[in-house]
Amino acid sequence: MGLITETNAQYYAGQQLIGAKTQAAPGDDMVITGWSFNTDPISAYGLPKTGTTPNFRLTQISAASNFNVYFAPTATPSAYTAISQDLVYVSNANTKEITIISPATNTDYNGSFYFQLTQPARNNNQGSYEYISLNDIINNFIVAYIGVGKLILNAKRTDIMFHAKRGLQEFSYDTLKSIKSQELTIPPSLSVIIPQDYVNYVQASWVDIAGVKHIIYPTRLTSNPTELPIQDANGEPTQNSFEGNNDAQQSITEDRWAKNNALNITGQITDEVFENASVYGFGWDKLAYGQRYGLEPEVSQKNGWFTINERLGTFSFSNQLAGKLIILEYISDGLAVDAETRIPKMAEEAMYMHIAYSILSGRANIPEYIVRRFKKDRSSALRNAKIRLSNIKLEEFTQVMRGKSKWIKH
Repeated sequence: MGLITETNAQYYAGQQLIGAKTQAAPGDDMVITGWSFNTDPISAYGLPKTGTTPNFRLTQISAASNFNVYFAPTATPSAYTAISQDLVYVSNANTKEITIISPATNTDYNGSFYFQLTQPARNNNQGSYEYISLNDIINNFIVAYIGVGKLILNAKRTDIMFHAKRGLQEFSYDTLKSIKSQELTIPPSLSVIIPQDYVNYVQASWVDIAGVKHIIYPTRLTSNPTELPIQDANGEPTQNSFEGNNDAQQSITEDRWAKNNALNITGQITDEVFENASVYGFGWDKLAYGQRYGLEPEVSQKNGWFTINERLGTFSFSNQLAGKLIILEYISDGLAVDAETRIPKMAEEAMYMHIAYSILSGRANIPEYIVRRFKKDRSSALRNAKIRLSNIKLEEFTQVMRGKSKWIKH
């Protein structure tokens, strides 16, 4: 059977026509089945009902729905109007059943309906064919590898799920396309909170008015202390009445770093000095010709720096970046939320080999040569996945090499 289950209208426009429905009696709730998007329906409303006729409404249970329902009465089959979201809820998540409540005892729902995904839901749905869900990986592994006459005679689903999740975590660090990014503005505090699903950073960049990124480098010039004990005159930490150390509210090191003038570190020459510079002018000596020889690239740049403040759970930036727009790129482990537990199809075989090796290597009485064989199979499949996901194209490689062959004239 084909793997594509959505129609073109569902995928490109986010629409699914349900067609004509007949209401049991005026004022009854309308139950709609047949949701066939790859995306599960999410409603911001649910039971219990509130209010009285003709103003019955549902209770809000989340921030927003990911779909809208449109209705056209039988008398005017082409005149679709949106049904208020506080009248619609998901009555059965397993069967994806949608129920529309009647706000009054005489509400007429005889007519045609269609679903419309919201724009964020459409964006999440588009491009999803390149992935396979973790649940499908587990089901496929059970069918292909578990049973009489197969590689593994028996295995608990929970064991397979554990090794699949561990594989997804390990693959996310250096194999899968698991880089996420946030667009943020540096506040006056010069700190932004570490993302909730953060594992490690990839790159931080500030964005200029042309939309071009400029890399912000981590620095070794300063650091963020993890503890701030208050000392007495003898230099010993003081304690409170509960026998714990008294801690300062603010780090002196961080405060000095936030107030420093970056020009004193980078040696950057300001535009004002350039404009006033001449052989006989005041700004000539400030250009410091010959005195910049041997500068370290680590400090002789104007893009700023950042540190990771584990004590506060933030990224801290140097003061010349205040108010700038930044892109923070980081790695997650792919298990933070259900929507992210998916694997690129190019790494599907590597995941099967990882699960097989993990199960066999953890069992007693499995011959060592079999364990070694599947360790090699896992390494080979993982190497193939890395090559596939690297997405190197000959034309792009050629363009880079052409740039390396040009003469530098200035």
